[in-house]
Amino acid sequence: MNNTSKEQTEKPALFSKDDIMSRLRAVKPTRWIRFGLVAAIFLTWVAWLGNWWVALWLLLLIDIYLTGYIPFSWWKKSSNPMVRGVMSWVDAIVYALVLVYFVFTFIGQNYQIPSSSLEKTLLTGDYLWVNKMAYGPRVPTTPVHFPLVQNTLPVINTRSYLEWPQWRYHRLKGLGSVERGDIVVFNFPAGDTVALRMQNPDYYTLLHRLAERGLGREYMERHPEVYGDIIYRPVDRRENYVKRAVALPGDNFEIRSGEIYIDGEKQPMPKEAQFFHFFQVDGWRSMTSAQHDAFWDDLGVAADDRAAVASDPSILYAPLTPDMVSRLQQMPNVTFVERAEMQPNPELYPFDRSAAAGWTLDDYGPVHIPAKGETVELNDSTWALYGRAIRNYEHNDAELRSDGHVYIDGTPAGKYTFKMDYYFMMGDNRHNSLDSRFWGLVPEDHIVGKPMMVLVSFDKDRGLFDGGIRWNRIFRKANPDKQ
Repeated sequence: MNNTSKEQTEKPALFSKDDIMSRLRAVKPTRWIRFGLVAAIFLTWVAWLGNWWVALWLLLLIDIYLTGYIPFSWWKKSSNPMVRGVMSWVDAIVYALVLVYFVFTFIGQNYQIPSSSLEKTLLTGDYLWVNKMAYGPRVPTTPVHFPLVQNTLPVINTRSYLEWPQWRYHRLKGLGSVERGDIVVFNFPAGDTVALRMQNPDYYTLLHRLAERGLGREYMERHPEVYGDIIYRPVDRRENYVKRAVALPGDNFEIRSGEIYIDGEKQPMPKEAQFFHFFQVDGWRSMTSAQHDAFWDDLGVAADDRAAVASDPSILYAPLTPDMVSRLQQMPNVTFVERAEMQPNPELYPFDRSAAAGWTLDDYGPVHIPAKGETVELNDSTWALYGRAIRNYEHNDAELRSDGHVYIDGTPAGKYTFKMDYYFMMGDNRHNSLDSRFWGLVPEDHIVGKPMMVLVSFDKDRGLFDGGIRWNRIFRKANPDKQ
């Protein structure tokens, strides 16, 4: 009798079929429904990834929702109310961070416009919603990172990511591809190496300036008080930039008198494109500071873009749209309005070629934009254009040696076939934008997504309750020229 009673009260062996079935029978119907929804979403995501090995994580979901072998919710049975209270917050925060990680990685993310390079299309202080599904989200090459910051944790100023593991670049299928004229968010290509105290201009521009003085990286390393630490950043942890894609893979790109030409054909100018202009205002010197500010505000020029000629403060200059130029020309106290003439700039990309050819911001190129699978001859001229792309983004062991030959993996190479598509990005503020004219081509693995709308916009030159919130920009389309 006792033996029979003992057998009836014994629990099934752990992980046995009876044990598993017993646990499954105890699951409430509502929890089965929740599991079904989560499993369907998870398997759809796995199919999108195209890697069915990831489906093995379904076993973890089964345990979380159904079998409960791993005691994730151990704290709920604690007799200590403080433990239950603290752990409930930890549980909620962990779930929130996991959700944010997946949303930011695979669906979309908000980004702030930090500079005026795309004014007036996008303004400094705009917060954008960027659709990562537009071109297909990248599977993160640096998977272990804090999801709410790009590369540096605030306050403690340390890296927000672990450098290991690093996964190979892979982009999921998206809703479309980059089109000419799209405004695009991407990781800064020249941001692979960063002098932390001198991030603008970029590291390669700093190297170029030092090379003109017979110096190099060693000089930076000996002067950390000026340049700071010199570090490398993975592709997806580099700073985010936003510019307009003006040339696509396979295009022959050129700027003539400020107008963009693709394959010899003139391209439409963005409606809000700006160029520096000089203009003179009669009576400017007798006006008060408040009147000056009112003039600039009425014209629509941001505080950072307002300037005057040192020798004659009544001659002003600023980036202006065609509409702003027309308004100035109609003002009776404005004596002249002239577009600024750009001078040759030896810091345009590529440095040696642009200096020799006298390229300017308004007269640049021609430059051929390489496409994936395209093969180019390797010589001094093509290496000047594509050397950074080959060496920094595709094949680290590639160099032009003193004998005039390009070596890849230590072997002379007469040709090179590109592994990725490339893009030429520019700002609409054409005379005041650090873009591909300065740091070169943008590889496809740096593309982040497409801005869809302005979520909210703050004017840093005004108080929060004095026009600091730009109400007219909330939920405004991010690229009205294209949408």
